[in-house]
Parts: sequence; C-alpha cells; structure tokens
Amino acid sequence: MITLDVAPGVHRVEHASTCCYLVEDDTHRGGVLVDGGLPGCRPLVEQLLWQRRMSWESLEAVVLTHAHFDHLGVCAAAERRGVHTWVHTGDGPIAQRPYRYRPGRPRLLYPVLHPGSWRHLAAMVRAGALNVEGLDSPVLVQDEHTLLPGGLCAVPTPGHTDGHVAFHLPDRGVVLTGDALVTLDPYTGRRGPRVVARAGTRDRDRALASLDAIAETDADVVLPGHGEPFVDGARAAASMARIAGAA
Repeated sequence: MITLDVAPGVHRVEHASTCCYLVEDDTHRGGVLVDGGLPGCRPLVEQLLWQRRMSWESLEAVVLTHAHFDHLGVCAAAERRGVHTWVHTGDGPIAQRPYRYRPGRPRLLYPVLHPGSWRHLAAMVRAGALNVEGLDSPVLVQDEHTLLPGGLCAVPTPGHTDGHVAFHLPDRGVVLTGDALVTLDPYTGRRGPRVVARAGTRDRDRALASLDAIAETDADVVLPGHGEPFVDGARAAASMARIAGAA
C-alpha cells in the first residue's frame, strides 16, 4: 500500500507489515528512501517513484535506520542501479550479512506464545524475508554529526540494534523511528507505540532508554518501521512505549 504525504513531502510504502518512506527534496524531483523494506516491496517502491515522476536514478541514497533483513530488501537492487545505501557503522556487519545477528531472546517460541504474530510473520516470509541479499559496499556513517543525504538529522537510538538511528526532519515536524519505536510488533501482533519484542531487539534496556531521544525531537508525527503513523506527537508515543515495555 502507498500513502502519499504522511508528512509534508514524505510518502509511505507498507507491505507485509513493514514500512519504508520516500522523502522528497525541495525540488520534488529527487529524494532519499528511508529503509528498504522486504524484497516484495520493490514493485510498490517503483510504483511510488513513477507516481512522483522519479526513478531509481532520482534517489540520492537509501538511508537505513538499521540493517535487519526486513529493512534491507530493495537495497541490493538499488545498489545495482547506482544508488548507495547508508547505514551506521554499528550495523555495517549486519548490512553485509543480514541474518547474522543475535536478538535478546530466541525467536522460535514467540509465534507459539503470541499467536497474533502468525499472519505478520507469514506475510513477511511471502514477501521474501528469507531471501534478502546483503550489501557489498554500504556507506558507513560514523556518528550523528555526519551530513546525511536528504537533510536527515540522525538521532542515535541504539538497543534494537547496536547502530540503530532514527531520522528527524525538524522543518517537517516528523521523526522516522525505524524499529526503535513501532506501532505494530510483528513478533507479538500487538499494536500501539512500543519497542519491538526481544525476539528482534538486541538490548531491551538500551532500546527503552533510547525512547528519550525520540521524545526529545518533539516531532508532531512519528513514522515507524512497522505499523501506522502516530500523529499525537513523539513525546506521547515514547511515553506509551515505555508503559508497554518489551515482550
């Protein structure tokens, strides 16, 4: 599903319970893709680019909140079209080998304990979750002071992964939170602002602590990596996520 203008000049692609976002530049002739979804997202991304009178070549970069397989899906294809993927150095090894990471808890029992997760996880598998290509040469970002494509302001939010970052666009009143704060947890099926379950999160305590950084953006709209946009502000979203905790 494509949703235009979830924030000014920001367009959402959702497929298999996973989201990525096209952030247009001021000319509306180019921009950046924030996160790469799953391989099955590619037709929708290309449809969105066509709707906005763009192509892969119009993109300055793909910029990742983190390098888990469900955010890396179109990146190898983009790389072959000359569009580089930027990722924090803490997630560089995962970007190259997206299935080599250790979550806080084993994943196998979660579908049994949380039957509401089944349809989301099954949709992700159908969308290519087991066949995501790693990247040969991602552009590694060292810290939040690096000038990023698209005017994105990096907000360090480690915990879900070691190198997780959110992206703040102050002039548009929006923060793109990746999996540091979601409104749907695919591992439990639960909705509402929260951090992802320990089946997908490396360090729960750091993830919960990183909610402070999201709140401090004071953004009006939160655009998560999974689930619907949250329009009641970053502070409210972070507060609700703290209360929800991590499964």
